[in-house]
Amino acid sequence: MARRQSWGSIRKLNSGRYQARYRFEGIQYTGPTTFRTKSEANAWLAGVRVDLDRGAWIDPDAGSVSLADFATAWLAERPGLRPRTRELYESELRLHILPVLGDLQLRQLSSARVRSWHAEMSKREKPGPPTVAKCYRLLRAVLTTAVEDELILKNPCVLKRAGVENAPERPIATIEQVYALADAIEPRFRAMVLLAAFTGLRLGELRALRRSKLDIARTKVQVVEQTQELKDGTLLIGEPKSDAGRRTVSFPQAIVPDMEAHLASWAAPGRDGLVFCGTKGQPMRRATFYRAWARAVRTVDVDPDLRLHDLRHTGNTLAASTGASTKELMSRLGHSSPRAALIYQHATADRDAAIARALSDLIVQRGQSGSHGGELTGI
Repeated sequence: MARRQSWGSIRKLNSGRYQARYRFEGIQYTGPTTFRTKSEANAWLAGVRVDLDRGAWIDPDAGSVSLADFATAWLAERPGLRPRTRELYESELRLHILPVLGDLQLRQLSSARVRSWHAEMSKREKPGPPTVAKCYRLLRAVLTTAVEDELILKNPCVLKRAGVENAPERPIATIEQVYALADAIEPRFRAMVLLAAFTGLRLGELRALRRSKLDIARTKVQVVEQTQELKDGTLLIGEPKSDAGRRTVSFPQAIVPDMEAHLASWAAPGRDGLVFCGTKGQPMRRATFYRAWARAVRTVDVDPDLRLHDLRHTGNTLAASTGASTKELMSRLGHSSPRAALIYQHATADRDAAIARALSDLIVQRGQSGSHGGELTGI
């Protein structure tokens, strides 16, 4: 016989286990599992009562939608996503998240299930730690919306630092190596290599740069657009992804002759002509530049894994070495967060420590270690 309470009941089943039920707003709900003892059933009902009283109760039927259906709707409801970002999210869901978790209902996504999925993906050689972190961040964002929509009570993505990308340190070229690459690459890409290294502009920003935004007399380049290339080959030119991405960056006077020569020989004509373009003035394809870059890297004494984006690191490390402040580095990077700028300043601090150690070695070599040179006065 069921033991009735003012809002719920407990009954003993033929199996000897206990079932708990309760009514809320005229609808009857049954516990998600049976209980070994009546006390356990009572404790569960008491917990539900507390959630109801404090407004934390979640309809257990609300989370019955599958993660695959909810994530698909989540993506469709974000029309403001940049095309490349949408492609990235679709790829992460299709390849790494939904094959394992997609058939589960939202309410079935426990912290243990998420932890198991994350651990299994982390053990594989591919997709690699940066992608694992990106996938975890995406899943956490999707389930944060599920919490906001009151489909689940809490987000099961609670792994500490699982969304932090600990990418391996990328190589940095010296000034001599930058010029060696500029000499080795096809002539129409020479100025592009130099501008990338000494301004920190991204490839997409360089490919969208127009003559009207390159001020040779004042050695400034204005970044107001970037080119995105989708997997199907579609080229899109649009604004930078953040307000901080719209910026003006100065470049060294030393590369002005290279910029002038490039404009005379390789840039598209007209005020709005692309500075770095195809052979007929059309927008440049990534693959076109990558092939030329790969050939140049093979002929120069640099790290064989060096990428054009690594020249961005080179330029910003050099800028930090000049004593540029965090704010100044953020401006050149086009970042709204100081995190990246602090990385470059940290690299400079490491270099400064190495210089100090070298000076110390020179002092010891000259036999001056421990010598005070007379009594110090007036301090």
